[in-house]
Amino acid sequence: MIEWFKSTKQTAFAQFIFAHGAGAGSDSDFMQQMAKLISDQGVDVGLFDFEYMQIAKQTNKRRPPERAPKLLSYFEQILNHIQPNVPLFIGGKSMGGRMASMLACTTEHPVLGVLAFGYPFHPPGKPEKLRTDHFADVVCPFLVLQGERDTFGTREELATMAMPMQPQYIWLTDGDHSLKPRKKSGVTELQNRETAALGAVEFIKNNLDSNLESN
Repeated sequence: MIEWFKSTKQTAFAQFIFAHGAGAGSDSDFMQQMAKLISDQGVDVGLFDFEYMQIAKQTNKRRPPERAPKLLSYFEQILNHIQPNVPLFIGGKSMGGRMASMLACTTEHPVLGVLAFGYPFHPPGKPEKLRTDHFADVVCPFLVLQGERDTFGTREELATMAMPMQPQYIWLTDGDHSLKPRKKSGVTELQNRETAALGAVEFIKNNLDSNLESN
């Protein structure tokens, strides 16, 4: 049910349950490499496929994502299989990050933070259709790792958008929705992924520290 990328350090200081985006499952290059980069820094990373993606792989036919309630229900089930007594963070790529931020509003699991890689703030070309109403209900720290030219929410757009609550941001140089920059930027796709992984782990460490201080 969960594919674990175990910390390459002796003992993981946290676990991160990482949900895939709408069109590609947990076996995509982005998910696999990002999970490895994060686990190399001392965090156990758990990947899984939503049910519609499992069926798509079994039948070798693309399927659209299920509606949010079904996705959230399955994500909640996944959290019943996490490692006990290891601090929990959740997140995902695009749709997976959106689902994680919605789940953080309702789950009774002790989520210490949410990380979204390429948050789909709005459909491309439709900035008026914001997907941020629930942000005010996210009770834990929330980090968005966003490419500067992501068509689901560019740096320029997000600087002017009113939201119920602003998440924290890490901006990836010239990155698209998968954090990929153009050649002329002078930055490689791997560099942006490495920067995102380091930022994600720093966010996790910082919120572990603040959680310990408040207890």
